Amino acid sequence: MAQVRAIAQRQIDAAPDVVYAALIDYEKTRPGLLPEQFTDYQVVAGGQGAGTEVRWRLHATEKRVRDVRAEVSEPAPNRLVEDDANSSMVTTWTVRPVGDGTCTVSIETVWQGAGGVGGFFERAFAPAGLRRIYDAVLARLDAHVRA
Repeated sequence: MAQVRAIAQRQIDAAPDVVYAALIDYEKTRPGLLPEQFTDYQVVAGGQGAGTEVRWRLHATEKRVRDVRAEVSEPAPNRLVEDDANSSMVTTWTVRPVGDGTCTVSIETVWQGAGGVGGFFERAFAPAGLRRIYDAVLARLDAHVRA
């Protein structure tokens, strides 16, 4: 089994602290950032940053649906980690200042892929599909912090 990695990033014309505050708000802001590939979103515990537990279903494709139970930590300033208790999937959100009132937000997800032929196709196609989903999340985040 090989590790699979999907990365998306976007420059956002908003202060890093404003963007980070939106990302750590799993109760009010986060649900509005999620496109239709995320369903059954639910905050199980917490709701603001580290210590939060959230659940959702990620519809990567019509046939590929993951039940995610993410436990949130903040291992460094401006960094959120969502560790899926149901799989090896780990998603890291990083907000980096670029200049006055501007930042770059990156989302990186890694997981242990399947072996064999199925694993080959997963490594070949899953990162691009997940990147498209994350591009939609980042566009919604951008619109949210500009509003």
